[in-house]
Amino acid sequence: MDITAAVLYTKDGYDTGGKRLLGRHSAGEGFLKSFVQHGTADSLYCCADSEATFQEFCTRIQPWLSQPRKVRWIKTERPDLLSAPGTIYRPDPALSDMVWGRRFVNQRAYSVCGVTHTIATKYVMDAIGNLVTAPVQPWDALICTSAAVKHTVEQVMTSWGEYLAQRTGGKPEILVKLPVIPLGVDCSAFAQGVDALNSRHQQRQELGISADDIVVLFVGRLTFSAKAHPVPMYMALEGAAQQTKTKIHLIQAGWIEDPREEPDFKNSAKVFCPSVNTIFLDGRKPEIRVNIWSAADIFISLSDNIQETFGLTPIEAMANGLPCIVSDWNGYKESVRHEIDGFRIPTLIPPPESCLDLAINYLDDSLNWPTYMGHTSLATAVDIDACTRALCQLIADSELRKRMGENARQRAREVYDWKVVIAAYEQLWRELAEIRLLAPESAPVKPGMPPYPLGDDPFRVLSHYSTRTLSNEMMLSLGKIATPELLRELQTIWFTSFGQDRRISVSIQMEILETIKQEGAVSVGEAIARYVKNEQELADLYRTLLYFVKFGILVIG
Repeated sequence: MDITAAVLYTKDGYDTGGKRLLGRHSAGEGFLKSFVQHGTADSLYCCADSEATFQEFCTRIQPWLSQPRKVRWIKTERPDLLSAPGTIYRPDPALSDMVWGRRFVNQRAYSVCGVTHTIATKYVMDAIGNLVTAPVQPWDALICTSAAVKHTVEQVMTSWGEYLAQRTGGKPEILVKLPVIPLGVDCSAFAQGVDALNSRHQQRQELGISADDIVVLFVGRLTFSAKAHPVPMYMALEGAAQQTKTKIHLIQAGWIEDPREEPDFKNSAKVFCPSVNTIFLDGRKPEIRVNIWSAADIFISLSDNIQETFGLTPIEAMANGLPCIVSDWNGYKESVRHEIDGFRIPTLIPPPESCLDLAINYLDDSLNWPTYMGHTSLATAVDIDACTRALCQLIADSELRKRMGENARQRAREVYDWKVVIAAYEQLWRELAEIRLLAPESAPVKPGMPPYPLGDDPFRVLSHYSTRTLSNEMMLSLGKIATPELLRELQTIWFTSFGQDRRISVSIQMEILETIKQEGAVSVGEAIARYVKNEQELADLYRTLLYFVKFGILVIG
């Protein structure tokens, strides 16, 4: 049996072609491309809300298919069909709706698997908290892209569980798996050897940079609140330029999300690193995202914000053989090995409870997300002197740059190449499938129990509204106005034909009416015995019979 997952697809989760290029877009596109190229299953499954979305998925993956593979569509409204791939993968941590939806079908039918990106927003924190109370099973997983993320997720879930224990007297068990699988890069996509040297010459020539000058590269969104405040980097670079007496160029390849920040980025560079030639490039352009690495000698990213969780650009830098200078922060702690692949620069934050005022104002919407991040960024310090020393070491020692760059390249190939990462995903899905066979089910659905208490069948929750409820003993006979003309009119008027896709087929409807006409009357139970093969058909039949009664085609005897 294939070990795979259906990809829950919307373009926004897997596309880097939009005006707003975020890390999750790059990660999602990289995952999808590599899953198509390196996945081992015979079939690819797409879970999509419409045929148009499915066709978009097919068009999207077509260039990546190196050999013919079946591509199958699973409608989002048919979660029962997810048992075929065995897992549904969504590119975010919002698993709770999906596990509640599975409870309407069969909790053992398939696994639900998500992944973390940003985790500090209210939306994501709610999603993580919901995993404590939702019917998550031991065969579900939320992939954490770093150990730092896993620690945070565990901390949030534990705190929420402790609150629930206080509130209800019972502490819920945390069942969801939290495997650590990093994001990946396609190491083969970047220039190597002679191609890299040629690209380096071309990039530098186009930018007016001499062969012996030092180029320091930053890649990512240019925003002080959501990526890295640039001024500490500028100050460290100025210190390095003064101490080494070397011509340094700083390339910032990204895009400025907030137009208000553009003059600050450019003017502060002139103020805080006047000795450095600063170059701004639009990193949303594919040719820049792929080629600019070749121009650089050193990569730098002093992330200091709570939105960052993993950090994809240092991995791309490593794949390009660049020594990295990064802040000792979040996932950077795990990707860049200090004094092996580059340098991690110490960071400093205030003690706990120093920012509770920010937390409550973000909760009550007095602060929006970018402003909230901005306040926390300005309360996070990166050691400028340590960064200056790291820059000076790498600028002064070409052999050190080469050695660290080769270490970084090798690490990227062994740990972060998408071939390795996709294999880890498939191994996880294989383990989840094994767990589904053996592990006890958490909170099984008992007969008569609503699968989702806050979203149950309205005619169970509101059963006391009506005078009577349709029962199998009730007799059905034709109404006085049941005529072919009336049926045609009902089928042509929009608000009387509405909902036909949720009733039994028109051909079966006609057959039922003909049977009742010939026999005079038929019980609801007899109609069920003749025309129902499964639970969904039973529900459709009940709604069809009430539809006929509603418009006088049938009457209850």
